[in-house]
Amino acid sequence: MAELITEDQAIKVRGLNKSYGDFNVLKSISLDVQRGEKIVLCGPSGSGKSTLIRCINRLERHDSG
Repeated sequence: MAELITEDQAIKVRGLNKSYGDFNVLKSISLDVQRGEKIVLCGPSGSGKSTLIRCINRLERHDSG
């Protein structure tokens, strides 16, 4: 059953998976961001930062999660 987002949460992600062909870009990503909270996504080039943001904003379809 899908978990509902609470009033204090801005973003809730559970078990997000995204791949391009055989290449897993995002594997079982879970993330909670509270309203008013600021976060930083930091990592090397090609680590999936932009893909995660595009999936959260529904600009790109995720495979599961």
